[in-house]
Amino acid sequence: MEEKTKLNMQMYDPESVLVPLQKLNLMDDFLFDAATVDLETCKIIIELSLGITIRNIVWKEGQKVIHNLPGNRGIRLDFYVEDDQGQVFDVEMQKRNEGNIPKRTRFYQALIDAPMLKSGERGFDGLKPAYIVVICGFDLFGYGLYRYTFDNRCKEVPDLVMGDECQKIILNTKGKNDHEVEKTLADFLHYVEKSSDENVPEDCDERLKHLHKKIHKIKMSEEMGVSYMKMEERDRLIRDEGLRRGRAEGRAEGKAELISIIRKKASRGMAAADVADWLETERGEVERILELMRTYPDWTDLQVAEELMRRENVYEDQV
Repeated sequence: MEEKTKLNMQMYDPESVLVPLQKLNLMDDFLFDAATVDLETCKIIIELSLGITIRNIVWKEGQKVIHNLPGNRGIRLDFYVEDDQGQVFDVEMQKRNEGNIPKRTRFYQALIDAPMLKSGERGFDGLKPAYIVVICGFDLFGYGLYRYTFDNRCKEVPDLVMGDECQKIILNTKGKNDHEVEKTLADFLHYVEKSSDENVPEDCDERLKHLHKKIHKIKMSEEMGVSYMKMEERDRLIRDEGLRRGRAEGRAEGKAELISIIRKKASRGMAAADVADWLETERGEVERILELMRTYPDWTDLQVAEELMRRENVYEDQV
C-alpha cells in the first residue's frame, strides 16, 4: 500500500499537486473531510462553534452513516461524536443554500435519536443531550447573525423551555454582528470561509491557531494533494464518459453515470445551474433529473435514467 502511494505521488509534479489543494478552505468538502478524520480537530471545531469547553470526545459507532428502516432514507453525517458527559454532536458543513436545512436538521435529529433507545426499553431517559450544528457559507435567515440557536420553547410562555435537550445551531460565515458575539466565534467562521494565514489574527484564540497548523499540514501534504487531484480527475472522467455514452449512444447506462455525478454534486449543496455549468449541459436536464430524485428517493441512478429516457421518448412521440 505504501509503495503504491509512493508510485502515485511520483506521477505528479509536487508543485502542481499542492497548488489546487492550497486553494481549498475548510468550507470545501474535501478539506473538511480530510481535517475531521482527526478527533482533536473535531473537538476544536465544536468548542469554537458553540463557545464551550469539552474534555474528551469519541467517535459514535457508525458515525458516517445512519440507516433508516428498509426502503426509507438514511443519512450520511460529516462527523458525529460523543463527549465524556454523554452529549452527542453532529456537525455539518454547508457551502450553498440547498436542501431545506431546517427540515434536514429535523430529519437528522429523528435518526440520531432512534438508535439511542434499545428495543423494549422503558421511558426515554436514554436519549442523550444532542447538538446539531450546521456551518453555512451564507446567511440562512437574513438577520446578519453569526450564530442562530434553536430549542423547543412554549409560544405562550417564551421563557419556558420544553427540556428535550436538543439544540440546533446554524452558523453563518458572513455574520455582521461582531459586537454581539465572542471574537472567538467570528474569527473561527472567517477562517472557515478563507482558511489562510491572513485569517489567523495574532490575538485570536489559541485553539484557532492550533487548528490552522493542522490545516496547513494537510495543505502541504503531497499525498493529500495527489488524493485531491485523483478525485477531481475521477469526477471529470466519469463526467466525460457519461456525456459521451449518454449523448452519442443515448443508453440508460450512460445517463446513469451522469446522474451519479449530479446526485453527488447536489448532495454537497451545488445548485442546479452550477451543476449544469460544471457538466457543460443544459440546466433544464439537470433540473429534471433532480426532480426525479426528489420524487423517487429510493431509485437507483439507472432507474432514474430509464424513467428520464422514457419521458423523453414520450415527448418525442407526441411531437
